[in-house]
Amino acid sequence: TSSFKDFFEFVKAIGESKSKQEEDRIITDEVMQLKKIIPQSQSINKKKLKELLIRAIYVEMLGQDASFVYIKAVELCASTNIIQKRVGYLTASLCLSPTHEFRFMLVNQIQRDMKSSNQLESCAALSAITKLITDDMIPAVLGEILKLLTHDMEIVRKKAAVALHRMYQMDKSSLTGHLDKIRKLLCDKDPSVMSSCLPIILDMTKDDVMLFKDLVPNLVSILKQITEHRLPRDYDYHRIPAPWIQMNILRILSLLGRGDQGASEGMYEVLVDVMKRADTGINVGYAIVYETVKTVTTIYPNATLLDAAATSISRFIRSDSHNLKYIGIKGLA
Repeated sequence: TSSFKDFFEFVKAIGESKSKQEEDRIITDEVMQLKKIIPQSQSINKKKLKELLIRAIYVEMLGQDASFVYIKAVELCASTNIIQKRVGYLTASLCLSPTHEFRFMLVNQIQRDMKSSNQLESCAALSAITKLITDDMIPAVLGEILKLLTHDMEIVRKKAAVALHRMYQMDKSSLTGHLDKIRKLLCDKDPSVMSSCLPIILDMTKDDVMLFKDLVPNLVSILKQITEHRLPRDYDYHRIPAPWIQMNILRILSLLGRGDQGASEGMYEVLVDVMKRADTGINVGYAIVYETVKTVTTIYPNATLLDAAATSISRFIRSDSHNLKYIGIKGLA
C-alpha cells in the first residue's frame, strides 16, 4: 500500500543519511506527516491505521516522541482483525511507559481477549500482559490466566505459564495458593508447556527451596527422558536434545539438592549421564557440561561426580578457545 511505500522510503532515507542532522530532519518530517494524518484517522480504515502505527513505532525507536498515536494504539487493540489487534498491543507494549494511564484503559480489552474462543486473541492478550500489566492490575487478570492453564491449545497454556512467571516477578505473593497449578504444568503432555513452567519453578525455588523439594524425582525423570532423545526432534539444537530445558532443570536441581543428601542421591545417576552425553565438542554441549559441573559442586558431594567435574574443568582450561578457558576459570571459582 502507499503507506507502506512511504514507510519504506522513510527507512531507506534514514539508512542513506550522511549526518545526524540530516537524520533528525528526516525523522522530524516523518513526525509532522504522521501528525497531519493521525487526527483524520476516523476516516482512515484500520488497515491504514495499522501501517501508521508501525511508522510511529519506528519514529519512537529513533528517539522522537510519537505520543500522539498512543490513543490510536489502544483503539486498535479492540479490532476484530487479529493482525491489527497485535499491532495495537505491540505499539502499546513498546511505547507506553510503566506509569502511563493508557495501560489501565487496556485491562478490559485484555480480559475480553483472554475469554475469547479464538486462540489467537487469547495469545495476543497473554503476550501483552507480560509487557503492559502493572502490580495494581494483577488481581484483575490473574483469574483468567489461571483458567487458560487448562486450555485445549498448548500454545495458549504455554503463554499463560509465561504470563504467570511475569506476575510472580512483579509480586511474589501473587501465586500464593496456586502451587498445585504450577505443578500440573510440569506434567503437561506438551514439552513446550512443561518447559515454560521451569523458569517459574526456578525463581520460586530460589525464594523458598522447600516449595518443590518433592519434585526431584519428577525433574530427574524429565531430564532422563530428554537425554535419551524421547522429546520430538524439533527440540534438538545441533543434535543436542533440548539444551535450554536441560540447563533450567539442572539449575533447579542444584538448588533442591544443596545440603540434602537424600535428594542429591536421586540425581547422581542422571548427572553422570547428562555430562557424558553433552560432551560432544560443540558450544551448546559445553554449556550443559558447565551447568552440570555447577550442579555437582552445589549439591551434596559425590566423589565420582566431583572427579568428573574436575576433569571437565581441566579440559576447559587447557582448551585453545578463550571462551572455554574463561568458563574453566569460572568453574574453578
